[in-house]
Amino acid sequence: MRPLSRLVACAALCLALASGGLRAQEPPSEPPRPSLLFDVSTGTLLASDSPRVTFQPASLAKLMTATVVFEALAAGEIDDDTAFTVSEHAWRTGGAPAGGTTMFARLGSEVPVLDLLKGLLVHNANDAAIVLAEGLAGSEAAFAARMNALAQRLGMTHSTFVNPTGYEAEGARTSAADMGRLASHVLSAHAGRYALFSLPDFTWNGIFQRNKNPLIGEIAGLDGFTAGRSETSGFHGVGSVLRDGRRLIGVVAGHPSADARLEALRDLFDSLEKDFEDVILFDAGEPLAEARVFGGVQATVPLVADGPVEVLLPRGSKRDYRLRVVYDGPLKAPVASGVRVGELRVLRERDVVYRVPLRTAGDVAPGTLTGRAADALRETLFGWWLDES
Repeated sequence: MRPLSRLVACAALCLALASGGLRAQEPPSEPPRPSLLFDVSTGTLLASDSPRVTFQPASLAKLMTATVVFEALAAGEIDDDTAFTVSEHAWRTGGAPAGGTTMFARLGSEVPVLDLLKGLLVHNANDAAIVLAEGLAGSEAAFAARMNALAQRLGMTHSTFVNPTGYEAEGARTSAADMGRLASHVLSAHAGRYALFSLPDFTWNGIFQRNKNPLIGEIAGLDGFTAGRSETSGFHGVGSVLRDGRRLIGVVAGHPSADARLEALRDLFDSLEKDFEDVILFDAGEPLAEARVFGGVQATVPLVADGPVEVLLPRGSKRDYRLRVVYDGPLKAPVASGVRVGELRVLRERDVVYRVPLRTAGDVAPGTLTGRAADALRETLFGWWLDES
């Protein structure tokens, strides 16, 4: 072939590839693997990746099942000794005949709530989940409604629960952000129940079983929550550790294997020491901003936090972070010192990673009639729009 002919042939091939006549094989895109790392001690969102991408919850649903029961216990609706009967449905669907994780509760037996919780959280028992659901709400469907009502109350806007076990079901979904929010709620509202997650073993019906959470003992300091596997969404995990006096929550999801899930969660927790540093943004008593005052002898009042504003931030560049002061203003005179009126937010992209309450740092008395009239005119004309955050 002549050189010119080879050049024309090469050009034709390139054109065919570009136009799709001969399509190059593109590597398949990696599915999202949502993750989240949250510092409970300071309320700081340290890291997140695709936190609102939803996935089938699998056994992570049992964390919500347990939380609904914790809420009922705290409200006095039931107590630890309340006994629920093991129905045939619970036995066949979640017990030994089902072939999944079970506490081997006998058909027709009565099991106290505390023991059902131990079966649920130590054995990852599906029969325990169903017995708790039926005992508390009458059916799995009615219990799922309670799960979703609690999710809505907690602000879990990307979650829908269909059953208490986490069995694969159409419409069931959750997200890393929502699981982190739920785990944080358990630690704050039901701290006295948290030790149930790390019980080393539990014996029921004469059958001894060790804790089935594959994360405990594999990640330094991890002492609670759960793991699961979905046929469609992969391997997920929610864990909590105490590191350097800080209580952390980590969530990972969508991994192809149990080992990959474990490595991802371990790396997430280990990143605290090597990737983050404490940064003091403001000293105690240092004014952070000023709030507008309507009808006062002063037009503004300083805002301060209760103490130093110290935030965990990534080492190196902080350019992705912004500060925003939010308050419902203008404040109306008289204004008293020490009143909480807003908050300081540290933002990264669309996420609020840290927030701290702000209080007034001075008194503002009502102004003169003329001054108040001028303020009223400005509010009518401009709506104080410059103060909106």
